Amino acid sequence: MKIAIVCYPTFGGSGVVATELGIALAEHGHEVHFITYKQPVRLQLLHSNVHFHEVTVPNYPLFHYQPYELALSSKLVDMVKLHKIELLHVHYAIPHAYAGYMAKKMLAEEGINIPMVTTLHGTDITLVGNHPFYKPAVTFSINNSDAVTSVSQSLKDDTLRLFDIKNEIHVVPNFIDTEKYNNTYPDCERELIAHKDEKIITHISNLRTVKRLDNVIEIFNRVQQKMPAKLIIVGEGPEKKPTEKLCQELGILDKVLFVGNSHEVDKILSLSDLFVLPSEHESFGLVALEAMACGVPVISSNAGGLPEVNIQGESGYLSDVGDVDEMAENAIKILECPVIHSKFKASAKKIAKRFETKNVVPLYEKVYTNALKNIQ
Repeated sequence: MKIAIVCYPTFGGSGVVATELGIALAEHGHEVHFITYKQPVRLQLLHSNVHFHEVTVPNYPLFHYQPYELALSSKLVDMVKLHKIELLHVHYAIPHAYAGYMAKKMLAEEGINIPMVTTLHGTDITLVGNHPFYKPAVTFSINNSDAVTSVSQSLKDDTLRLFDIKNEIHVVPNFIDTEKYNNTYPDCERELIAHKDEKIITHISNLRTVKRLDNVIEIFNRVQQKMPAKLIIVGEGPEKKPTEKLCQELGILDKVLFVGNSHEVDKILSLSDLFVLPSEHESFGLVALEAMACGVPVISSNAGGLPEVNIQGESGYLSDVGDVDEMAENAIKILECPVIHSKFKASAKKIAKRFETKNVVPLYEKVYTNALKNIQ
């Protein structure tokens, strides 16, 4: 099968999953074409079945905002015809599903009928997509997709609640190759981050308001008052400066390490003792799953799809959004007892295996096969 994947090429969850999916599909023998404005950060291009096509947007003074959707639609049409692509898989409703639909219509004018699968990832539905300016276009794009998938049951429920959707939505969870997270690193590498007696707590996100970085700091502050600890914050975003200021006010800036965006997430997680994700909303929580695959217990909110990933009392603990008291208490409970910590580590790894690449990618292949059948 020849498949075009359209995604954001950034460190965000949707781009990471789309890239990993394309790589896995290539290993299954499919020919995969990534079409986006920059090479995805997780894409190494070392596979004969993987191709990348850059979307360039001419800079015309006439446009106050350059029309990426138009450029993407045109690029899709050209690539489908040039490479005889059989199916479009667009990740994130805005602007990819909308651009994909326009490409489908242009191709149909030339007698080329190609199905489009749309995968919903989160803020394309709950935040951006639900904005009155975009809602009609998002609804239209979803309803005119040949198949629609959602990364969690929670996101599916949100989509059906917020939009007038006529299409069936298939839940296909995010996934990981747990073998990639089986790395063990020597103590000397851990000691580059923390002293031998210090616990390492980690948070990874795009550092936006919805991630509740102030809660991350409050939880860590209470933990470090009980035991020696370091906090690693991975990612870049608008909340970085306010978070640094809060750490300074609390007198813990020397115990918090801001490492920015990193290509060594697996190493950082493998050296961690606990992962904290108190988000206001998470459609799935891919970083929590990555932490679990490394055997790192998770303290998280119970928002969105997180309860589908982080299992209460097994891989970690869930609390109501903003309940810093309970989150800190649970963090300390896990960290202060080696026996309890070991139990959670083992359980986290076991649960992560449910989301193995080999278990999930066939679900996408089934969606593709049905979409192709229905368009013929």
